[in-house]
Amino acid sequence: MDHERQLAPSPFPGDGGLADPATRRALAAALGATDPAGYLRAVAALCTARLLVPVVATATRLGQTVGGLASDKEAEMSVVMLQAADGRRALLGFTGLDAMHAWQADARPVAVTVDKAAQTAQAEGVTTLLVDFAGPHPLVVDGEVLASLAAGRRLVETAPGEFGWLVASGDAGTP
Repeated sequence: MDHERQLAPSPFPGDGGLADPATRRALAAALGATDPAGYLRAVAALCTARLLVPVVATATRLGQTVGGLASDKEAEMSVVMLQAADGRRALLGFTGLDAMHAWQADARPVAVTVDKAAQTAQAEGVTTLLVDFAGPHPLVVDGEVLASLAAGRRLVETAPGEFGWLVASGDAGTP
């Protein structure tokens, strides 16, 4: 069995985990917005930003130390999902390390674009992408917006208060 793995280069070289200030401002504005434009601006901001999806270690096999203490012999890294009482699940995404560590200090970040996060959510049967769950400005992305992001589309503001989906040239006929 070959245990050697190749890591792909980061699509965000030099990323220190800080949130993009413009993205945070858009999420803050969406939180208090009374019209859909605030929400759509926040989603459009996410389309140009990097998200951090948390992964945590989960023990797959336990062992005992010489002193009789339980220890993890093997562990897997797992993407974190939240589940509501009604069974709906959400994938978590964070705009910065500060927001992720406010939620869970030992979570490890995986830097992704919002379309990759949406694709992961759909692949896992998750209905929602929950951004900055622990604050400072949470945002829920679901429904048709999540599906469009998962299809690789990017939301753009074409004129003040008007939005459209940017579609790659080969995707024009894809629903």
